[in-house]
Amino acid sequence: MKKYDIIVIGSGGGAKITSPAARLGFKVAAIEKDALGGTCLNRGCIPSKMLIHPADVALEIKDAYKFDLLNNTKFSVDFAKLITRISETVDQDSASIVAGYTKNPNIDYYKAAARFVSDKVIEVNGEQLTADKIFIAVGARPHIPNIEGLNNTPFMTSTEALRNTKLPQKMIILGAGYIAVELGHAYSSLGTEVHFLVRSQFLRGEDSQVAEEFTREFSKRNNIHIGTIPIKVEFNSGLFSVAYKDSQGALKVMTADSLLVATGIVANTDTLSLENTNIKLRDGGFIKVDDHLRTTVPGIYSMGDCVGNYFFRHSVNFEGEYLFDEIFGRKRNLPIKYPPVPHAVFTYPQVAGVGKTEDQLKAEGVNYVVGLNSYKSSAMGMALLSDHGFCKILIERSTRKILGAHIVGDEASNMIHMLIAFMNKDGTLDDLLNMIYIHPALPEIVRNAARKAQEILK
Repeated sequence: MKKYDIIVIGSGGGAKITSPAARLGFKVAAIEKDALGGTCLNRGCIPSKMLIHPADVALEIKDAYKFDLLNNTKFSVDFAKLITRISETVDQDSASIVAGYTKNPNIDYYKAAARFVSDKVIEVNGEQLTADKIFIAVGARPHIPNIEGLNNTPFMTSTEALRNTKLPQKMIILGAGYIAVELGHAYSSLGTEVHFLVRSQFLRGEDSQVAEEFTREFSKRNNIHIGTIPIKVEFNSGLFSVAYKDSQGALKVMTADSLLVATGIVANTDTLSLENTNIKLRDGGFIKVDDHLRTTVPGIYSMGDCVGNYFFRHSVNFEGEYLFDEIFGRKRNLPIKYPPVPHAVFTYPQVAGVGKTEDQLKAEGVNYVVGLNSYKSSAMGMALLSDHGFCKILIERSTRKILGAHIVGDEASNMIHMLIAFMNKDGTLDDLLNMIYIHPALPEIVRNAARKAQEILK
C-alpha cells in the first residue's frame, strides 16, 4: 500500500489543496477520472461562457436595427469552428495542469476512478493508497430524469452540448434552471429554434419577481411551454419525438433534431463506494460535513458540489482556501463562515443575486422595505433603449441593513458586485446613498433603487 501525506479526489475545487500542499513539501496523490480542472474548466463555467459571449454578440447584431443601424441584422456562424476553438482552448488548459502535476516531484497523478476500500484506504487502478488527510471534491454530474425511452436516445446533457459541432435546426430542452437557460440562450441566439418544456417555472431559486421578469423577456426570444410533463422519448431517422402532457393535460408530441436534458445535477458520491466507510451522507446523496467541512471520519474532509452547501466554482474555491488555511496554514480551528454568496445566470437577460430573496424574508417574518428601479428609469437605460430589467434591493427597516439584492438585465453579473461588497462589510442603505456614482453609468440603477427604499423609510 502506498502512503501519502494527502490524497485529493477531484481536480476542480480540489486544486485548492493539491498544488499549495505540494509546494509546502507534502507528498500528494491527486486522483481524477476525467480531465484535470473539473467541471468548471472542461464542461461548465469556462466553455459555456466562451459559447455564450458569441451568442450575446449575435443578439446585439440582431437588435442593431433598434439603434437605427441598418443592414446589420443578418449573420452566419461557423459553429463547428467556434466549438472546436472552445474545446481546444479548454483542452490545452487542462493539459497544462497535467504537465504541472507531472513535473512536480511531490504530486503523483492518478487518472482513474477512486473507490474506498475502508475509511482511509482508497483503491485506484488496482493499487491501494492511504493518507493521513483525505479531501473529497468529486463534484456532481447532470441528472438524467426517468422518462420512458430517454436512455435509448442520443440526447445531450450540458457536457455534450458544449462539444457538439453541428448547430441543430431545432432543439427541445427539458429543464428551466441555470444550465437550461444559459445553453438555450446560446443555441437560440446562434440560430437554433429552441423549445423549452418546463414543468413549473424558470429559475425557481430566484426571487419570484426576478423570475417573473426574466420569463417575460426570455419568452420573447424562445418558445416556452409551461406546465408540461414529458412522458416518453423516441429517436428515429435523426429526429427526437418527445411525448408530453401540456398544461391542460392533453397529450402532445414535439419533434426536433436535438434534445438537451438539463434537469439539475446529482452528486458523484455514488462512485466512491462510501458504503465501505463510516462516511455519512445526507439527503440527496451529499456528503455530511460539520462546520469545519469535516466528514464523519476523522482526517477526511469534503467540499464543493458533492457537499451541496453551494453549487458554484467560486464557493468551492472559498471552501478549498478555508480548508488549506485551517489545516496547513494558520490552523486557527475556526468554523467556516461564508460571506454573502452571490450567483449569476449568464443568459439573456442576465440575472444576478446575493443574500435573501423577498420570498425568504416574507417567510421569515422580517420587517423590510423594497427599493426597486427599472433599467429604463436611468440615463444609461435610455441609451440602451431598455424595455426590461430592474435592480431590487431589500433593506431591513430598523437597522437599514442590506439583506439582499437582485438584478435582472444588462451586465447584472457585473453590477451585483457593488452590492456584494457592501453586504460583505455589513453595509446599510446609507452606505449606498453616501457615495458618488459615475453618470451616466449603469450602476446609477442601483443608486436609484436605494433612493426608492429611502423614500419608503422617510
